[in-house]
Amino acid sequence: MARQPLLAFDVGGSFVKAGLVDVQSGRVVRELDREPTPAGAAPEAVIDLLASIAERLPSEGPVGLAFPSVTKRGVAYTAANVDRRWIGTNAAALLESRIGRPVAFLNDGDAAGMAEMAFGAGRGRDGVVMLLTLGTGIGSALFVDGRLLPNTELGHLEIGGEEAEHRASGRARIERRLDWPAWSAALNDVLAAYHSLLWPDLFIIGGGVTENWAEFGHLLTSRAEIVRAGFGNDAGIVGAAMAAVALATH
Repeated sequence: MARQPLLAFDVGGSFVKAGLVDVQSGRVVRELDREPTPAGAAPEAVIDLLASIAERLPSEGPVGLAFPSVTKRGVAYTAANVDRRWIGTNAAALLESRIGRPVAFLNDGDAAGMAEMAFGAGRGRDGVVMLLTLGTGIGSALFVDGRLLPNTELGHLEIGGEEAEHRASGRARIERRLDWPAWSAALNDVLAAYHSLLWPDLFIIGGGVTENWAEFGHLLTSRAEIVRAGFGNDAGIVGAAMAAVALATH
């Protein structure tokens, strides 16, 4: 019997994305629902939005929730680009109480990385693989021979006196009015810093900026191989659904 598509959310500092995912293939089975993140991204407002979307996207079973935070056992421990009241909040329990279904709550970079390693640009790749999602901030996921080191949050690593995501996120490019060559140079500095610390064999570049890969992909340089994420900006949704499957089977 085929598994039914699962509902998954990917909450970012700018947008909340939701979709139904066929977890056997990693395919989003209908057009994504994309809503602006409520102003301030307070817990109550975000949970209200997620519950509302869940009513519009009928599904059954566990739900995945990718979020820009260090996450442990359903609780947010940091708050990157969202309201600081998330820190210490049991997000899984909050959403479960609203929709009456189990919720897998995980770091958004980890979610995207899980999808890419299972179905996308990292499939079948051993060694050290580092995924970066470039959007409002920089999310990260680090894998060694396919095994995830969770909650790396390397977008907050200080490089040249400021956080990496303040130099080379998608939002930084827009706020600093950088053209693609200038922004790519900043991103290359970030990649060089990551490489000097972690020596990845492969960088996978994901997030919203991948829609413009033709503008900057050829400008990126590293001693490691660099590829575009196979799922582009949808990887977080797919990985969140995968986490929901894992929750249901444990």
